[in-house]
Amino acid sequence: MSLYAKERAVAIQAVLQASKVCQSVFQHLVANETLTKNDKSPVTVADFSAQAIVNTYLEKAFPQDPIVGEEDSKDLRGAEGKILREKVHSLTNGILQDNEKLSEDQILQAIDRGNYAGGAQGRHWALDPIDGTKGFLRGGQYAVCLALIVDGVVQLGVMGTPNLPINASQPDGERGSLFVAVRGQGAFQRPFSQEQETKIQFADINDTKNATFCESVEAGHSSHDDASLIAKELGITRPSIRMDSQAKYCSIARGDADIYLRLPTSKTYVEKIWDHASGNVLITEAGGKVSDVNGQSLDFSVGRTLSKNSGVIASNATIFDSVLAAVQKVLKN
Repeated sequence: MSLYAKERAVAIQAVLQASKVCQSVFQHLVANETLTKNDKSPVTVADFSAQAIVNTYLEKAFPQDPIVGEEDSKDLRGAEGKILREKVHSLTNGILQDNEKLSEDQILQAIDRGNYAGGAQGRHWALDPIDGTKGFLRGGQYAVCLALIVDGVVQLGVMGTPNLPINASQPDGERGSLFVAVRGQGAFQRPFSQEQETKIQFADINDTKNATFCESVEAGHSSHDDASLIAKELGITRPSIRMDSQAKYCSIARGDADIYLRLPTSKTYVEKIWDHASGNVLITEAGGKVSDVNGQSLDFSVGRTLSKNSGVIASNATIFDSVLAAVQKVLKN
C-alpha cells in the first residue's frame, strides 16, 4: 500500500462530495434567482456546506488530525443565523447518503473543526471550501482545495474544479475534474463522473517565447500591469488565460498554460496557506517549480499564513529560472 493511500482516498471522497454540494448550491441559489450585486449569500452557503462535508469525512477517518479551515460557524448561530443555517443544513444533507446525514448541530461542530492555528509539528489539513468566490457567483472557475501538511511540508493535495472543462481543447465539453497529487507519486486528473485517473504534467516547452500566462481575473489579486511587463521581458506574445481560483494551478499542471504569477499588490498582504497548499504539491508533482517572488520555497510551517513569503511564481521547471529573473527585474524597477 503506497504512502498516504488512505488519506488520498478519503480526501478524494470529501472533495468530490463538497464539489457536488457547491454545484447544488449554484443550481438552487444562483442560477434560479436574481441576485443583487453585493449578495454573497449563495457563496456563503456553499462555503459552509463544503467545509461541513469535508471536515465530517476527515474527522470520521482521522479523528486526531486538526484542520486549518477558512470558515467558522458564528454567522450561522442564534436567531440571526437561522435562515442561513437552514439553507446550509438542507443543501448539505441533499448531497449526503441517508446514513451520513447531519443535524444542524453536527454541521456547526464540523465547521468549527477548522479552527486550528497550524504550525511546524505533526499533521494537519488545510481546507479552502470555495476558492474563487467571484468565479463561483458568475458561473466561472472556482475550486474546493484540501491539503495534508506533515511537519510543515505539503504531502497531499486534492482539488475539485466543478466548472473546469475536463479537456481544455473542448471548452464546451464535459466539466468537473479532481486533481490529485501525493509527494513523490505524481500528479493526476479524473472526471467527477468516473474513477479513471490520468497522469498529468506540464507542457513540454524550453523557451519562454512559446509560453502562456494563466492569471487572475481580478487585478486586485495580482498585478496585471507588472505581469504584462514580465511577459514583455520574457518575449511572450500569446494572450493570457484568465480565471479565478486555484483552478489556475490545475490548468498549468496539465499543460493548458505554462506560468502562474501571483504578484504582490500591496506590501502588507499575506497569503493564506489554504490558497496555495494543494496547488503547491500538484505543481511539483507535475514537473513544475514553485517559489515566492524572492525565489524562496513557500513555507507552510508558520501557522495559517505564508508570512515568510511574498507572492507566488509557478511554472514548468525548465523555464522557471528565466521567469524568476524576469519577475525580479520588473519588481525591482
